[in-house]
Amino acid sequence: VHGKIVEWGLHKDTPGSSDLFGIPWENDVHDIFTSYHDTILLIDKGEKQVSSTVGHALMENHSYAEKRFVQAHDHLSQLQEAMRSGDLDNFSTLVELEALTLHAMMLTSNPSFILMKPNTLEVIRKLQRFREVSGLHSCFTLDAGANVHILYPDAERDEVYQFIKDELVGFCENGSYICDMVGNGAKKINASASKTLVK
Repeated sequence: VHGKIVEWGLHKDTPGSSDLFGIPWENDVHDIFTSYHDTILLIDKGEKQVSSTVGHALMENHSYAEKRFVQAHDHLSQLQEAMRSGDLDNFSTLVELEALTLHAMMLTSNPSFILMKPNTLEVIRKLQRFREVSGLHSCFTLDAGANVHILYPDAERDEVYQFIKDELVGFCENGSYICDMVGNGAKKINASASKTLVK
């Protein structure tokens, strides 16, 4: 697992990129993105309704697949520029558009799947309202299920985290959430250190 920022998916402007694995982000990136936070709201801790393999297979014959792939490549180019320049507004717009488009593709596949839960939508609505009122740059993305990732810059972490605790945790299964942030990736540790950690 690579550290800092990883790019996944074949892209014409990214040498070495692939649909099969992620590669370290080699583009210039604004400092604001090197310490970004990700709070994962566990709306539903159950098994995923659709595996990634099944989800990818559904896209093969999807009537919107070709246009969707073009859109994803265009969005990645725009995202690269936003991350170079530190454009948080455009970054947030693209991240959320990608998340919602993924779910739209699943909604319109055959068979179709509704991956969101009512609490997923409640969290999204509350976050959008919070952003309008506060002027802060928190945004959401979604995994292939009901859980919501809230992304936000380190400079805004206190206000956003307080909002999450006060307004969003109640929508999580058993109040469960995970706080994460951009890290340095996996590192090999020596055997004696790992034994010490296990004790």
